[in-house]
Amino acid sequence: MNSVSPRATFGRVLTAMITPFNSDGSLDLDGAQTLAKYLTNEGGNDGLVIAGTTGESPTLSQDEQIAVIEAVVEAVDKPVVAGAGSNDTAVAIKNAERSAEVGAAGLLHVAGYYNRPSQAGLYENFRVCAEATDLPVVLYDIPGRTGRKIATRTMLDLLTNVPNIIAVKDAAANPAETANLLSLAPEGTEVYSGDDGLTLPLLAVGAVGAIGVATHWIGNETRDMMNAFFSGDVARATAINRRLIPSYQFETGDEAPNPVPSKAMMRVLGLPAGPCRLPMGPEPDWLEAEAKSVLAGLGRS
Repeated sequence: MNSVSPRATFGRVLTAMITPFNSDGSLDLDGAQTLAKYLTNEGGNDGLVIAGTTGESPTLSQDEQIAVIEAVVEAVDKPVVAGAGSNDTAVAIKNAERSAEVGAAGLLHVAGYYNRPSQAGLYENFRVCAEATDLPVVLYDIPGRTGRKIATRTMLDLLTNVPNIIAVKDAAANPAETANLLSLAPEGTEVYSGDDGLTLPLLAVGAVGAIGVATHWIGNETRDMMNAFFSGDVARATAINRRLIPSYQFETGDEAPNPVPSKAMMRVLGLPAGPCRLPMGPEPDWLEAEAKSVLAGLGRS
């Protein structure tokens, strides 16, 4: 059957890319370009999110953040969505403006983390950040990291009232509420799964694609799963998803939180990664061996 899917502005499969560092912890821009080319060519990705949480944005200076976004924009011919969010709205606005200047195709804005703003504060933050540029904006709802859920009502108000807010990266782990959001949202609203393990359930309630982490190494398999789902072969999509569960389980955990495992996996694959910056570390001794085991389970060495 031919694959049919809803419109996805940035494509179906995007990776929230790690930021490669040199052994001394400095930014590896050449490595970022090499990795970006791999992900968008051999790796099966339609686009990339750069300088997001997986890209260790909390430990990047603003100049480093823009430098890596610009480097990746130069390296690939696929959409680059810039992680521009901050818990300081003034910084997020500057990130948005500078990301637009270096050629980003869109912006990802996360809820203000740690300071846990009210819903009114979240609304105003996202509104003024979106209005700082003409780029399309993806709201990033990840309450497990930010400490504050973006309420469905807040997202609906933003999607209705701010024209360039067009999508949500959903890492709230509640597909039923995502279904509710989409039932009420303006036509054309796009939801991207922000939790690899919930991508298939979120597709079932109307998501258009995924902004993944395990897609660093299972981008092609994720694409195959989406092709099967959107062509109506749910059984095949379910079977593919079942094969990918070890990758979902590997990508983060208490001993090795995201993005530590993805960096280990990229090193195993011979791709640029380097260490994580503190406080994300040190890396467990067993992690690279586990990465090889995950690849073996996928039939890859």
